[in-house]
Amino acid sequence: MATKPIKTYSLREMKDKYIGNVGSTNRDKYEYELRMDVLGKMIKSARLERHLTQEELGKLLGVQKAQISKLESSANSATIDTILKVFSALKAEINFNVKLEDNFVKLA
Repeated sequence: MATKPIKTYSLREMKDKYIGNVGSTNRDKYEYELRMDVLGKMIKSARLERHLTQEELGKLLGVQKAQISKLESSANSATIDTILKVFSALKAEINFNVKLEDNFVKLA
């Protein structure tokens, strides 16, 4: 008995089908939240690498432990200024890239 090949789908195809096509409101929101989640995990990872508790990092920044916890679990509401302050307190370098179509924007 011959077996029928299993149809496979790429991650992009699944996102297009269940979240929305690239450029749609739902897809943009999903991609933004995903990036913010990754940023929160990067903050936590850097904090742990520096052997700091959330409370200790909060003291360095002048904020409560709860704010650090919220930032690590979801950086959605964080401003760029806040993110820069956090990484500065962690003595960590952060880089931003801006890409227009297929070209990265370079600073003069």
